Amino acid sequence: MSESETKAEKALLHGCLKQDREAQRKLYQLYYGYAMSICVRYSRDAEEAREVLNDGFLKVFTRLSQYDPDKPFKGWVRRIMINTALDNYRHNLKHYHLYDIETAHPAADTFNIEQQLSYQDLIGLVQGLSPAYRAVFNLFVLDGYTHEEISEALGIAVGTSKSNLAKARANLREALKKADINECKQNV
Repeated sequence: MSESETKAEKALLHGCLKQDREAQRKLYQLYYGYAMSICVRYSRDAEEAREVLNDGFLKVFTRLSQYDPDKPFKGWVRRIMINTALDNYRHNLKHYHLYDIETAHPAADTFNIEQQLSYQDLIGLVQGLSPAYRAVFNLFVLDGYTHEEISEALGIAVGTSKSNLAKARANLREALKKADINECKQNV
């Protein structure tokens, strides 16, 4: 981040600490895309991702006094968005419909389809996972958590975390195979 961007961000943060609505709006706009990219990975659809995002920004604004200015603000926002998404997952777990492994979306190991998939396609495949598989997959693969950290964050056993990751990967492989088959059918 350039020096002028850093000064502008500090000015926005200072304004947010004073409850300046315009500063809050600008900070929200500045970090919307980044925060949404995190929230969408943990949510089943765009609507739920927006709810998580807004809850996360509410926490950002109400807890801004706890932010350490010596550390990157972007990392602090990331941590809040991940934790908010995990809170949402835990809160809504009883409402999610969990699928048996045999009835879950299929997965696959193909070379061509992986190169042709867009970011949105990949996010769609990850969102097709059950909430438990999706949370563990995102935390381990995309956010770099260890199984021990995942276990603590989600309140599950380490073995369950490892099992959910293996099943999530298998489901994604099957979904990629199915996507490749559907792609081939469209070209015939």
